[in-house]
Amino acid sequence: MTTNDNDSVRVSLLGLGAMGSALGAALVKAGCATTVWNRSPGKADDLVAQGAEAAATAGDAVRAGRLVIVCLLDHASVHEVLDPLSEELAGRTLINVTTTTPAQARELADWAAGVGAAYLDGGIMAVPPMIGRPGSSILYSGSLDVFQQYKPLLDLWGTSTYFGKDAGLASLYDLALLASMYVMFAGFMHGAAMVAPAGMTAGEFAGMAAPWLTAMTGAFQGFAEVIDGGDYAVEGQQSLVFSDLGDLLAASSEQGVGTEVVAVVQGLIQRQIDAGHGEEGFARIIESIKQADQRAG
Repeated sequence: MTTNDNDSVRVSLLGLGAMGSALGAALVKAGCATTVWNRSPGKADDLVAQGAEAAATAGDAVRAGRLVIVCLLDHASVHEVLDPLSEELAGRTLINVTTTTPAQARELADWAAGVGAAYLDGGIMAVPPMIGRPGSSILYSGSLDVFQQYKPLLDLWGTSTYFGKDAGLASLYDLALLASMYVMFAGFMHGAAMVAPAGMTAGEFAGMAAPWLTAMTGAFQGFAEVIDGGDYAVEGQQSLVFSDLGDLLAASSEQGVGTEVVAVVQGLIQRQIDAGHGEEGFARIIESIKQADQRAG
């Protein structure tokens, strides 16, 4: 297909929240024939003004095109909208970019197969304003045929990467990356809370933190090499004993701020020290994470 061949594909987009609207706008801008639907009235108005067609019901939207893209609130809402339309979906292609767990994505893939629809799952690594711009990335897994057939369309949203036929992989990698992001955000906010009593604004602290954290991402590859090599005693690492965060916890308390964020990391470190691994490298805390229900690595 080509994205400008409106006779070859008509896209039906279900869900016009901030992300769904951004996806739809990119499709319309590229000249794709796009039918849109949203449960709440009025959400389609801007896209209609840009050239999309609004459907009165989800069923009308599904019947309008053979490619159905779903961007809804959650896994339950996908079933709520699509279950009554199972017969309509037979012979169509379903691309789901709703955030779900890996297990939920696999369940949706099985459900789609049961109703006769081809299925591709997507994890969007972008915020709505990034869609269609440099830096936007979307992860996919599920049907390779669907990915290859519609890749020109998918690339309108951002860099498209396919990870395999297991429909849960895109969600897994999406959520793993989000885990890294949210913990980093929480660390920044902890730091901002620490310096606030000294009169530093969050904006001023952000100016200090951004270049520091950016520089520290260079350590990821080194940690990865140690983890993949399985030898946490390799020379050149900062030991777990040296990584003790007691002073950081004390300073936080002295500033009158909560210690929950830092205490989590300290707990991961201490678990490995207690198990006799104190002289090994900081990367070993991944063993505490991988064995969360145990007290030793």
